[in-house]
Amino acid sequence: MRTAVIGAGSLGTIIGALITKNGGQVDLIDNYQPNVDALRTKGATVTGTMEFNVPVSARATQDMEGIYDLLLITTKQTALAAVLPELVKHMDENSLALTLQNGIPEELVAAYVGQGRTAGGAVGWGATWLEPGVSKLTSTMKVMENFAFEIGEIDGTDTPRIRRAQAILSLVGNTQVLDNLMGIRWAKVLMNATFSGMSAAMADTFGAVLNDETTLRCIAHIADETIRVATASGVRLAPMQGVDFEQLRLESPADIPAKFPIYHQVWDQHAALKASMLQDLEKGRPTEIDFINGIVCRKGDELGIDTPYNDKVVELVRREQETGILHTMEAKKEFLPLLALDD
Repeated sequence: MRTAVIGAGSLGTIIGALITKNGGQVDLIDNYQPNVDALRTKGATVTGTMEFNVPVSARATQDMEGIYDLLLITTKQTALAAVLPELVKHMDENSLALTLQNGIPEELVAAYVGQGRTAGGAVGWGATWLEPGVSKLTSTMKVMENFAFEIGEIDGTDTPRIRRAQAILSLVGNTQVLDNLMGIRWAKVLMNATFSGMSAAMADTFGAVLNDETTLRCIAHIADETIRVATASGVRLAPMQGVDFEQLRLESPADIPAKFPIYHQVWDQHAALKASMLQDLEKGRPTEIDFINGIVCRKGDELGIDTPYNDKVVELVRREQETGILHTMEAKKEFLPLLALDD
């Protein structure tokens, strides 16, 4: 099965390295030439939870050749409009574009390649891109062995092609095929809107926001808003990492302390992770905030659901983006007027 990883960044480098290391065929495709050059000459290096180097096949997007059976899309959503027209040139009627991006990108991908050639999935682990050809795995081996990917067809059917994609991704870590793709998507939006959003807004790690009661209370509200918007959209969140995120819905602020153990159960194993949005801010790049917390806000507006905590995260991250000045955990004070309503 001729496979390409589109976007050899923090996740893509590790996906390509592990597929290759474990006997699969894959090309790592990237638009950043120094990254392509490093991958070609030095191989892919994975550090952190795993430590290894493996020779890989890498090329720039404009140097792609022939038709691919499977395209694993790991670029930022901000890059899709530029990348997708190139990918279409390397697909036939049997090719599958499987988006592993944040947010809910299937509609945009399908607009270019066709809904019949589009599938999606959620990544259950995190990584940090260190330098050309080098990525650090920041989640635990338990996560990789149990919750690496959850993928599915848009219509929820169980097809031979999604099973072939499962076989490829299983070379990276445990991969489940589920029949509720939008449920997976909204569950991952919750994962990202809570900890990635707050990590970027506070300019600190998942562990820092997890172990601070003020930011964790904010996270509980962000999750609740996300669940309410998903429910109003006709979606029930799928379980992720062995946890039913629907139980994070709040009937009142008094419920919040009882939810804390659930957050620790899921996110303690990601404590060292720094959100990819924060990594973008540190590099002076645009973030995916409008595709993560922003989608909760937009859908909430459409459906008449207030999302003040997600709105505040978007405001804080956009401010960092525009000014180039990163916050500290002191930025949690900006949530205090909202939290005062809990009393």
